[in-house]
Amino acid sequence: REDLTRYRFLKNATRFIVGLMAFASIVYAIPSVKHLAVTLFAGAGILVAILGLATQRAFSNIISGVFIVGFKPFRVGDLLEVAGHRGTVEDITLRHTVINTFENRRVIIPNALISDEVLINSTINDETTCQFVEFGISYESDLDLAMRILQEEAESHPSCLDHRTEEDLATGEPKVAVRLIQIADSSLVLRAYAWASDPLTARAMHFDLNRSVKLRFDREGIEIPYPHRTITYKGPGPAPAA
Repeated sequence: REDLTRYRFLKNATRFIVGLMAFASIVYAIPSVKHLAVTLFAGAGILVAILGLATQRAFSNIISGVFIVGFKPFRVGDLLEVAGHRGTVEDITLRHTVINTFENRRVIIPNALISDEVLINSTINDETTCQFVEFGISYESDLDLAMRILQEEAESHPSCLDHRTEEDLATGEPKVAVRLIQIADSSLVLRAYAWASDPLTARAMHFDLNRSVKLRFDREGIEIPYPHRTITYKGPGPAPAA
């Protein structure tokens, strides 16, 4: 991925420099065009100021692009979350970074802007992902049974990895740990910690477990609570019939 990132960036940089040099060569090769260009730049102070501001922003993006390629906070092909967008880095140009979202839409972010953002890179060092799978059950449900169902469904999923260390195995830690993480107003919230080989596989596994655990809960009599509302009628006369 590092080689691909450098290749893409250098290709874009070379294309920009060659185009700029070709334009400058054409301007200076034609005397009338050269004279016109010199006249415009010499006499139009406002134009020069505008071009200077535009150039400043352009160079800011270029320098940020160089820093991105040099320090490698992300690379082409990395799964990135930035500024509320999540997707795969598709390209890094002199001016901007292209992110392809899960909806197959391209998000174009200037390099200077993305350099100032807080990034979540899911694949920079280790693609292995711990996926949280959460369910809320009613207070009347069998807590131990619900935890066992969630654990069994997660451990039996083909994408679930055994991420235990030697120490975990020695202490008897399960392949998928299930914890009661919250006692909420109307539910007991359970969380399973299931590992997968990469973020996309973990995402698909999460969707599968949502379905399989829900169906298993239905068969085993585990209730998933839903909000109840009490409506008070304060209008004139008797309350309307339900």
